[in-house]
Amino acid sequence: MKQTILYMLIPFYLLFLPYGQAKASNDSIRVSLLTCAPGEEIYSLFGHTAIRYENPAQGIDVVFNYGIFSFNVPNFALRFSLGETDYRLGASDYDSFVAEYTSDNRSVWQQTLNLNEEEKAHLFNLLEVNYRPENRIYRYNFFYDNCATRPRDKIEECITGKVIYPEAPQDGSRSFRDIIHQYCKGHPWSRFGIDFCIGSEADRPISRRQMMFSPFYLMNFFANAKIDHDGQQRPLVTSTETIVDVVPDRNKNGWPPTPLQCTLLVFIVTAAVTIYGIRKKKGLWGFDLILFGIAGLAGCILAFLALFSEHPAVSSNYLLFVFHPGQLLFLPYIIYCIRKRKKCWYMTLNAIVLTLFIVLFPLIPQRIDFAVVPLALSLLIRSASNMILNYKKK
Repeated sequence: MKQTILYMLIPFYLLFLPYGQAKASNDSIRVSLLTCAPGEEIYSLFGHTAIRYENPAQGIDVVFNYGIFSFNVPNFALRFSLGETDYRLGASDYDSFVAEYTSDNRSVWQQTLNLNEEEKAHLFNLLEVNYRPENRIYRYNFFYDNCATRPRDKIEECITGKVIYPEAPQDGSRSFRDIIHQYCKGHPWSRFGIDFCIGSEADRPISRRQMMFSPFYLMNFFANAKIDHDGQQRPLVTSTETIVDVVPDRNKNGWPPTPLQCTLLVFIVTAAVTIYGIRKKKGLWGFDLILFGIAGLAGCILAFLALFSEHPAVSSNYLLFVFHPGQLLFLPYIIYCIRKRKKCWYMTLNAIVLTLFIVLFPLIPQRIDFAVVPLALSLLIRSASNMILNYKKK
């Protein structure tokens, strides 16, 4: 979620500080969960989570951050599409962390955790061990193992007893896609792109724990959570404060146009070209070459994700009925039939499938962006127009 390529390492002695020394002066030690506001880049739209560890007696004020990744890793794009992106635990001094988010115009909230001396020392030790070079890299998973779930798991691991999260009426009533949409408001192209790639599995109801993949859901659940130990309960969070308070600039000039506006324009142009072609009795294969070629390339991406990617919720995607590799694979045959004015069985089959997709659109068990409908209609009318022209041709 939060990319930090350049970060300051915690002091060298911190990594090798004896465990006993770390326990000293624990009354002044404070451990906090930091939650950061969303940014403008797609990887930062959902916010970010980190852990702050303060030990004034040792002069330590460090932020542990599980959201470090680099675009400079070899074959980054391919590895990302395959779901093989490796993130790592980073550490920076608190002042540098705050300065970065202030510069990015992103607020940061701090929840002080109600941990006893042993739990603070245990958490520090867990983070210290996790920060060693041989341990700090992990395989990132957007829904199940990310910069929010990792801090939660480490905090739970250090606690003597059990963390009890509040009963939530929304438990089982929201999906991964619902939460994605919540944080993609104002970013229609990011929402369209994510919706395009993730399939029906993202629409299944999820539990409270699964909701915590989102930093702000984690923050809200922590705010009302209790630590239960031998029947005694205490709040998980003692106080919440805003440590970086900025007002993001929400002024937007309305450009670029939304995905729906663009796909409606594609449909209008396709309809006009089709009417012209029917009146002039021309196949206009060049237009079909572009339209079906782009649809086929999109289908290759979806098929690649469905077959080879480790990303969750990309395997069962009903958009493959519209955008599939066949649009590209059979393109030479399509163009051949159009130019020779021969009947094309592929166009007939394509028209049937697209018609069923559009008619049954409300019943599909996957929330598909409505901007897809004009694209499906564009492919449908091109298939139908070529059927009409070839039917009239003896």
